[in-house]
Amino acid sequence: MTTKIKICGLTTGETLDAALDGGADFVGAVVFPKSPRHLAPDTAAELFARARGRAGIVAVTVDPDDALLDEIARTLRPDFVQLHGSETPARAERVRTLTGAGVIKALPIRQADDFAAADEWDYHADHLMFDARPPQGSTLPGGVGHRFDWTLLADRAFRHPWFLAGGLNPDNVGEALRITGAPMVDVSSGVESAPGVKDANRIAAFIRNARRS
Repeated sequence: MTTKIKICGLTTGETLDAALDGGADFVGAVVFPKSPRHLAPDTAAELFARARGRAGIVAVTVDPDDALLDEIARTLRPDFVQLHGSETPARAERVRTLTGAGVIKALPIRQADDFAAADEWDYHADHLMFDARPPQGSTLPGGVGHRFDWTLLADRAFRHPWFLAGGLNPDNVGEALRITGAPMVDVSSGVESAPGVKDANRIAAFIRNARRS
């Protein structure tokens, strides 16, 4: 099975085109003001219009309220809403109802016990995303370039295809895939030249190396 690839936190036409031209399966717009990759929903809608029909459009959110979800649904019209905060499964079902989009739930991982939440979430999300738990004091739930012990995923099975995230880059994505067998990968800071600044060449290299694995 070919690994599916998500390039997240895109903010410019050049880097979005690099992801699309490289064959990314998903492209992500971060709608979270604390992130250096934040885009307002109307700005994201204008930029990501070129991706419609070419890749799945993902709105990345952190504990979004109903008003924000309504705005995202009306403007960006994403294929998926990614939940990266402290949302509950019940809230995820509400997100699905409000937006008409699928749900990706990011779960922070540091140790084996952190996978316990996956048992319940596996019935409420279209895709789980296993991301590294951010360091103490971080104001961001992800996109900080940290990785967890990938061997923790060995021999685990889930109901739906899942994403591996956290600390991935063009140089280590092949190793990550060999260790975990992840059906899907997500990258953000690993294809940047500075926080929030995507690099088209690194995007192309990441996609190329993931496809080779």
